[in-house]
Amino acid sequence: MSTWNPDDLSALERAREVRVAGRRADGTLRPLVTIWDVVVDGAVYVRSARGAEGGWYRGVLAGTGGALEWDGTPRDVVYASDSSADEAVDAAYFAKYGDTSSSRTMIAPGAVATTLRVDPA
Repeated sequence: MSTWNPDDLSALERAREVRVAGRRADGTLRPLVTIWDVVVDGAVYVRSARGAEGGWYRGVLAGTGGALEWDGTPRDVVYASDSSADEAVDAAYFAKYGDTSSSRTMIAPGAVATTLRVDPA
């Protein structure tokens, strides 16, 4: 597993939204979709607000990697299922986005089940 450099982590912590996409079997990138991200202990995490039915989530799972964009430049990444930090990720969503109906959606069981760690490729 690769790690993020400090500048990228700092930018990802500040970013209100990121864009994600998976890669198709032929290597082409699926369309980028805007979602929320959080950083916990130097790792980047994303979840699908629509649970396992989220289109971007299904696209990421179907491929062999993808892209993460937060400043207009997509970076190659690897997505990995990771439930090891679920409680910290829950807290990070509230800390970053406040206690709103949208952030509560991100800690609902369906969204939690889609927690992915995003690592640089």
